Amino acid sequence: METWLVGGAVRDGILGIPVYDQDWLVVGATPQEMLDQGFQQVGKDFPVFLHPKTKQEYALARTERKKGHGYHGFEVNFDRSVTLEEDLIRRDLTINAMVQDNQGNIIDPYHGQQDIKDKWLRHVSPAFEEDPLRVLRVARFAAKLHGLGFRVADETLQLMREMVASGEVSHLTPERVWQEVVKALKTDQPSIFFEVLNEVGAVEVLFPALYRLRGVTQPVKPHPEGDVWVHSMMVLDTAATLSDDVAIRFASLVHDLGKGLTPKEIWPSHPGHELAGVPLVKAWCADYKLPKSIEALALKATEFHGLIHKGFKKGKIEGQLQASLEPDVYLKVITACLGLKNDDLFKRVLLVCEADAKGRMGFEEVDYPQASAWLALAEVARQVDNKAILATGVKGVEIGKAIELVRLQNIAEALKS
Repeated sequence: METWLVGGAVRDGILGIPVYDQDWLVVGATPQEMLDQGFQQVGKDFPVFLHPKTKQEYALARTERKKGHGYHGFEVNFDRSVTLEEDLIRRDLTINAMVQDNQGNIIDPYHGQQDIKDKWLRHVSPAFEEDPLRVLRVARFAAKLHGLGFRVADETLQLMREMVASGEVSHLTPERVWQEVVKALKTDQPSIFFEVLNEVGAVEVLFPALYRLRGVTQPVKPHPEGDVWVHSMMVLDTAATLSDDVAIRFASLVHDLGKGLTPKEIWPSHPGHELAGVPLVKAWCADYKLPKSIEALALKATEFHGLIHKGFKKGKIEGQLQASLEPDVYLKVITACLGLKNDDLFKRVLLVCEADAKGRMGFEEVDYPQASAWLALAEVARQVDNKAILATGVKGVEIGKAIELVRLQNIAEALKS
């Protein structure tokens, strides 16, 4: 029985970037032999075991044969006779098909080290096309390693296009797609993930509402970067510089989906695109079974980012902001974004708005003082003396109306100052 460090830990060790997880490949063993040594078996499709002390994953060397559609459509053989080379040739990229022994020696039968040197993401063998999830994995690695200069090899891009055209990608489960999206959103430049998927035709299949943004024009003065797709990618990357919160990054990506529904004859204007985008975001969240917390932020940011931008405009004096909405509109936005109860959600919505404002060509370094102005109004609106209101004798629904009136008065007074 031989045990090798495999995959990402070997790759990242060569690249000199942090190694967070270590996975191990076991050659020449049976499931029973692993159990006899105290390993705990996990997984149903093929034997993966947890080390009794470190809890790291140990997988038996295996071969696979395609027998159905999607990620699980494989017949797996993990006989003790499966060789190291047979296991590695079934892996996705050459840079992931290397192992290292306990002396630090690297076994690299498919030239992963050379591809690391040359900055290529290249598939190991034609077996790549049998697993549609690899289309998303390659796009994710392109985003993860973009800062190091990596790009996808032309022959791999072509194979990915053929896989998308075959319809295989459509068989991926929503959960697996979303897992890859989350990993991509956590990278420093997540737009690369979607750009690569778009290049091979997968965005149209997996995220049609996002695909519809391609080529949709916007007013040139506020959006010199070009169409809504380009803007959305810039906003996503800007959000990645502002926060590591996946929810904020996702909301930034989808905030303008409604512009994809604007009739072409009224381009570059997009009246009502905020509300138009809400059902599209809801559908995306439902299709991919997103957590409710992520959905809630995305919906609020989509619906209210326009009003939040309009709420305060920069005055003639530097640092001065001018209010441009009525008090009831300010209160409506603050209330809807839970700014009266818990301003955490509201702060996150405002962060999405900041990413939106900065995610434009030439606006990357512009301040967004509107966020602090909105938070100040929310604080003012919360300053209600409930006991004083009850002392006036109001009852029932009139209590709520009286509280709202005080909030409106507080906002109006704050706007005057």
